[in-house]
Amino acid sequence: MTLDVIWYFIIVLSVVCYAMLDGFDLGVGLLHPFTKTDYERRIFLNAIGPVWDGNEVWLVIVGGALFAGFPEVYATVFSAFYIPTMLLLMGLIFRAVSIEFRSKSENKSWRMVWDWMFALGSFVIAFGLGVVLGNLIEGIPLDSDHNYIGTFSLFLRPYSLLMGLTTVALFMMHGVNFLVMKTEGALHTKLRSWSPKAISFFIITYVALTIATACVHPQMMDRMREYPVFLLIPVVAFLTIICTPLLMKRKMDGWAFLSSCLSIALLLLLFSVGTYPYMVRSTVAPEQNSLLISNSAASTLTLQILLIIVAIGIPMVFGYGFYVYRIFRGKVKLEATSY
Repeated sequence: MTLDVIWYFIIVLSVVCYAMLDGFDLGVGLLHPFTKTDYERRIFLNAIGPVWDGNEVWLVIVGGALFAGFPEVYATVFSAFYIPTMLLLMGLIFRAVSIEFRSKSENKSWRMVWDWMFALGSFVIAFGLGVVLGNLIEGIPLDSDHNYIGTFSLFLRPYSLLMGLTTVALFMMHGVNFLVMKTEGALHTKLRSWSPKAISFFIITYVALTIATACVHPQMMDRMREYPVFLLIPVVAFLTIICTPLLMKRKMDGWAFLSSCLSIALLLLLFSVGTYPYMVRSTVAPEQNSLLISNSAASTLTLQILLIIVAIGIPMVFGYGFYVYRIFRGKVKLEATSY
């Protein structure tokens, strides 16, 4: 396996970790408007309070890995997706500010404003990430210098919008599974009743997206036709999705949450297999203008140095994350210093 392929898998791993960890944070934000009392909203915020900022470290790793390991991809993606990137950045800022500012006053209007900022920021991030993934599947018009030659409206194609909606549904399912695991009493019972609805919403959007992919982008199946062993990925992904409501029904809340984590990981792996070896596929002269893993990677020396840095850094991130989640395991309890 070459260094560029190794770095591709490091980026995929980082994206998976971000989606699994920040995914439930975003899901909590998406569910936030559906709560009725200030107590419930405080429980929601304090369920993710100790971990939400640490979860976003993986997004920084993805950006850094693209910048150093695949500089051409970084330049093309962040220039082509400039407006979506700015919207995502605004979503991240609004979400962070709303979490911290909400508790600064007990005024109902004050808290309502920040509650909606939290929900809106979460939606913009979740939907935006899905739209970006959808456009990477569809391809974007690039010239011979890998410059984007399309318009903003091109990002809002029906398939990409469906991908955005599916991502929102996926994170809502993931978020409610996390909250069921972290709550107790009447709120726990209420959230348990939400779980089948969230799972059903995701399954409907996922089935629609699967049909659309098969009809509009059959090239996503090329790798599986060439290597039938990859067919195990969608099969296992389907099984984990089906297992999630069954585990929830049996009140195996931790396993249900792990099942939704595995679903996210497998769906992103399916995306990676389908788009491989493209990093950014061009719809204009795709054979010449597309950015592949092989033609967009940094020099061998750069990748070697980065690999040493990552070999030290990523275990530290995993270790820190394990420690934080272990310290704050268990049900959420509100205290005087809570959000």
